[in-house]
Amino acid sequence: MPRPDERFRAAGGAMKIAPGSVVVFVGDSITEWGRETPLTDEVDGYLGAGYVQYVDALIAAADPARRLRVFNTGVSGNTVRDLAERWERHVLPLEPDWLSIMIGINDAARQFDHWIPPERQISPAEFERTLDRLIYETRPRLRGLVLMTPYIVEADSGVPMRAMMDRYGAAVRALAEKHSAILVDTQAAFDRVLREMDADELADDRVHVNAVGHMILARAFLQAVDFSWPA
Repeated sequence: MPRPDERFRAAGGAMKIAPGSVVVFVGDSITEWGRETPLTDEVDGYLGAGYVQYVDALIAAADPARRLRVFNTGVSGNTVRDLAERWERHVLPLEPDWLSIMIGINDAARQFDHWIPPERQISPAEFERTLDRLIYETRPRLRGLVLMTPYIVEADSGVPMRAMMDRYGAAVRALAEKHSAILVDTQAAFDRVLREMDADELADDRVHVNAVGHMILARAFLQAVDFSWPA
């Protein structure tokens, strides 16, 4: 009979992220979630209390020999422009083997903030163009890239905010195909759960989800990288 640690290795061996990898998560408040301390140029290892922490904890519990080094570089309120401005401070210096990007919620939401000057709004075309440039410049340095779509906790695709979010999600989907990235369709993950739950059970504002919502995000990420729980 194999020892427990051998079973862990066997169960986790198929996961795409290799042992010892540096994994960086970058995004907005959904990624930052609960990290609390401002993100300085010296990025620490505190992962916050959201989906990034869940991903790290589940992998470590199931496959302790994998010993990933995980960093959370999410910043609340970020758009893709903000991401581009801090890319060389908060992403590249960490020398990630794997990079996960989830951005676009604020970009889409600002299309409905009519008090914001037009020059501060980010169209789907600018969003895709900017993210494309960041990926193009960074992809050769990576072993793996994960692109997570933006989402809204709303199952009705006819709702204007949902329809707008789907446009930004389509841009992420196109970039995942273009750059051979792993796509995490977070909107589809929420839509599946919304067949059995009300949106209010996950997020009062349809965006800032509770612990169940963050576990949905973590589950979608882990499925995309072929994580499996040992028997």
